[in-house]
Amino acid sequence: MTSTPEGALTTDTTGPDEPLDLAGIGIGPFNLSLAALAHPLTHLRTAFYDQSPAFHWHPGLLIDGATLQVPFLADLVTLVDPASPWTFLNYLKTRERLFPFYFAERFHLHRAEYDAYCRWVSENLPDLHFGHQIDAVRWNPEREAFEVDFTQLGTEGEAEALGRTYARNLVLGIGTTPHIPVPLRLLADAPAVPVIHSADYLDHRERLLAADHITVIGAGQSGAEIFLDQLRARPAGREGLHWLARTPAFAPMEYSKLGLEHFTPDYTRYFHALPERVRDGLVPGQWQLHKGIDHTTLAAIHDELYRRTLDGGWPDTTLTPGVCVRTAGRVGTTKVELHLDHTQQGTRSRLTTDAVILATGYRERRMDTLLAALDPYVRRDSGERPRIDEHHRIALDPSVTGSIYVQNAETHTHGVGTPDLGLAAWRSATILNSLTDKTPYPLPTRTAFTTFGLPQPSTPRTGTVPRQGSTLVPRH
Repeated sequence: MTSTPEGALTTDTTGPDEPLDLAGIGIGPFNLSLAALAHPLTHLRTAFYDQSPAFHWHPGLLIDGATLQVPFLADLVTLVDPASPWTFLNYLKTRERLFPFYFAERFHLHRAEYDAYCRWVSENLPDLHFGHQIDAVRWNPEREAFEVDFTQLGTEGEAEALGRTYARNLVLGIGTTPHIPVPLRLLADAPAVPVIHSADYLDHRERLLAADHITVIGAGQSGAEIFLDQLRARPAGREGLHWLARTPAFAPMEYSKLGLEHFTPDYTRYFHALPERVRDGLVPGQWQLHKGIDHTTLAAIHDELYRRTLDGGWPDTTLTPGVCVRTAGRVGTTKVELHLDHTQQGTRSRLTTDAVILATGYRERRMDTLLAALDPYVRRDSGERPRIDEHHRIALDPSVTGSIYVQNAETHTHGVGTPDLGLAAWRSATILNSLTDKTPYPLPTRTAFTTFGLPQPSTPRTGTVPRQGSTLVPRH
């Protein structure tokens, strides 16, 4: 990152008369993947910006022992370019840890290790600009480029300089934001009330362990990991833990080999080709594909609960699925009262607790503010969401000659694989192939044994392997 005198108005080092080929907004794993795959394409001029001072991946959830739910091959580049210098295995080589990893026989990485790997990539790749807050994006028809205004931030987050760069194309990887259910938002915003999102769990862990009673809300992987972490750290017989979930069960994630084929490019192409109303109806019913709990974590919770019954009695824990929080409020200055509805029984109850941990997931960060100046150019669907094509480009008015690509903001058009780390490299390669109008990264024409639809009328009735984008291998 280049230094800039305080208060100066700067233009990106590429110069005002020569726009970048691609400017990336946000440097999470997905745009980091794109930057890594773009690195060897020396004819492509790129820059990526993020307001954070450095790369950190969900630091509040790097619980000791917690692992990714995808194999280590789902790193930033391997599934597209296993010979890349930015693979996880090459990271291990640079750390002289290949043999320990080999003998550990680990297929799923610790989250902390994945975070360290991504940080290594971010510290060694050029053209990554941390400490840069993007303020506005406009289309400049005279330059035929996007005009990107940013604020360069100091180590404490203070504004140091204003800047501007130009790019023919953009890619948005602005990530997701913690979701706080409406009944609990006022409490979560009150600093004296112990209602926190799981994203901040480790920052509050010691305070939570000191509380007599904790309630965890949410039946996904984060909720399970937090419940297990608290359970292991609390004395037997005085656990004081309640775990609530809206789902009808504390359900395992669908992890069968054929089930996992919903996270292949084949399924993504099939989903994208479906009518909008069909796509909208599919996603909610597929929650167990990506919002369930790892089998190992469920087994560890049951083992820990069972161990605490060996001396007689039951642990002071309550696990209740099928419940939603109707309203919530304070009791005195230190407690929270939750008003609960049981969806199947049709009954209501109250629960008083010392602290609430919201493992209620994340939502795609809205692009409206960032792209406010581009709103007249954006083409939208019936739900006022941006239309996004098969190359992950937002549909724009033809007068805009540049493209805006999106990462992890297209669940409505590309399905449940959108936030999955295993599709990061494939999506990055798809974007680069589209951007360069070449094929620097040849992609496989078929990635799944499952065929997800019937052949279209124009499809020849042969037994050949379908080309990329097909959904069925026809048989005689």
